[in-house]
Amino acid sequence: MNFTNDNTVKLLRCGAEYFPALEQAIEQAKVDIYIQTYIYQDDETGIRIGNALKNAAARGVAVNLLLDGFGSKELPDDFVNDLRQSGVHVMFYRPKISPWTLQKRRLIRMHRKVSVIDSAIGFVGGINILNDSDDADETPPRIDYAVQLQGSILIDMIDSVQTLWRHMSWMARLKKISSNMSKRVLRKSSEATFKPPKIDSSGDTKAAFVIRNSVLHRHDIEIAYLQAISGAKSEIIIANAYFLPSKRFRKALLAATARGVRIKLLLQGRKEYLLMFATHALYDQLLHAGIEIFEYKKSFLHSKVAVIDNNWATVGSSNIDPLSLMLANEANVVIQEAQFANELKADIEHTIHSSDSITLETWEKSGLFKRFFSWVIYGFVKFFIGFLVDNEKT
Repeated sequence: MNFTNDNTVKLLRCGAEYFPALEQAIEQAKVDIYIQTYIYQDDETGIRIGNALKNAAARGVAVNLLLDGFGSKELPDDFVNDLRQSGVHVMFYRPKISPWTLQKRRLIRMHRKVSVIDSAIGFVGGINILNDSDDADETPPRIDYAVQLQGSILIDMIDSVQTLWRHMSWMARLKKISSNMSKRVLRKSSEATFKPPKIDSSGDTKAAFVIRNSVLHRHDIEIAYLQAISGAKSEIIIANAYFLPSKRFRKALLAATARGVRIKLLLQGRKEYLLMFATHALYDQLLHAGIEIFEYKKSFLHSKVAVIDNNWATVGSSNIDPLSLMLANEANVVIQEAQFANELKADIEHTIHSSDSITLETWEKSGLFKRFFSWVIYGFVKFFIGFLVDNEKT
């Protein structure tokens, strides 16, 4: 991890704080905008951000929007074409989708949520561009986080977003996936890429931008977690939507609790996918080791954050599961500062207070069928991931 000490970091809770900050940065953009997101929906939020992007393009700003082909597969063509006709450069990461073909490369998705505006301000987190909640649903907004960043950390962020954009531009030319994207548009975007960044280094927060991909950074995010867990002295708090850690991750947690570290896991209580039922197969081992487990059920928990020893924190897009840690393109920020860590911790603790505590006693009373079913799903997930990922163990 490339830590720098001159950063300004601001915690953004849910879309209510994130989208106004992102929209304001877009409205103030003068040179270029890079936005990378897994899901983009044409709802009220998507239209709002889309209009800001179109206005920026009309001002002559080079606007580069990269969406995942699977996560944003339901985004209407009319919406995308309107963005393009307004001057927004839109590309899709791995747009070819085949649900009936079990191929590893089809599951390598761009799950990261990263934005960089004018090489001056950046955003990293787990929040997709969509409404926090359905107006027809009375549940509270989903729990999620992002961070707003300024400082030398932007150098790594700029390099990352521009490298991926150039790669996708090259692929678009080669495969001609985007018939209405002219060479002039691609050339204009590439020229903006090489403008030297002007970094505001007036902050004093230590932070690093950490990514995961299948080339040079296969295990960087997991290693960042493992290093922090191995060095933990008092407390580990993890809030994660999809929690199915690798064997070495579980060993690190068990070793930490064995040496007296208090561990709290805040997990999703509303089950959306089979992988989430597989998490239950780990409850018996974790609870017997003294790890505290809480399930949030009031709305969807979409968080991918952690706080360790009140001075280490991470916010990003990476879940602690095989898809995020072995296949997807992810991005997290690691922050080493007590003030930020305690602010994030307080917010997680607030959610924990309104969550269900899963004790060893309540889990053992949950029924043999539920526990047996979790092991069946765990075995299926383990086989499926093992089939797709070479030389990896879940």
